[in-house]
Amino acid sequence: MKIILTGATGMVGEGVLFECINNPKVSDILVVGRKSYDTSSAKVKQLVVPDFLKIDEFKNQLKGYDACFFCAGISSAGMSEEKYTLITYKTTMIFAKTLKSENPNMTFIYVSGRSTDSSESGKVMWARVKGKTENDLAKLGFRGEYNFRPALMLPFKGQKSVKPVFNLMAKVLKYVMPKATLTLSQVGKAMINVSERGYSKNILEVADIREAAQ
Repeated sequence: MKIILTGATGMVGEGVLFECINNPKVSDILVVGRKSYDTSSAKVKQLVVPDFLKIDEFKNQLKGYDACFFCAGISSAGMSEEKYTLITYKTTMIFAKTLKSENPNMTFIYVSGRSTDSSESGKVMWARVKGKTENDLAKLGFRGEYNFRPALMLPFKGQKSVKPVFNLMAKVLKYVMPKATLTLSQVGKAMINVSERGYSKNILEVADIREAAQ
């Protein structure tokens, strides 16, 4: 399986990348990001794209892939809805449309978030924007399009993108809220398995991700 992955410099993307590197089902990984990611894995190639809104300029380097794991994201804290929509919705849609044009049979997996608002009409800004993104990605006609809604995630040992305080907090919370907790290995395994064999619905909550990882 040949994978395109975004967000490798963030905690979720880096964790999914670790799983893809370790997983024998994945043969090639193209890491697409605004800056390069430091790795020595022979599986990994890198494509630095300073502005994802201009991803179409790099489309010839995006051909021949089976799936995209779109793990790039940003916190909405302190951001206007207009700015957050540009980064979260518009950038994702442009990226996805470009991939669809080059890889018609691709599976696209989008990392959303728990409590995302599919109605697009709730009071929480980030949840509305994520909901619109999920809904519109599903309309693009990928072979498969799935939205992952994890909650608490435990990183791999050795991840560079994880702050020590988060590691400590995550270890505590997995005992306090076990049903809301996944490992990033589980998230990565679920993405690989869903790309290979599909899933019964296109929105995967925590329990679905755990099931798909098996």
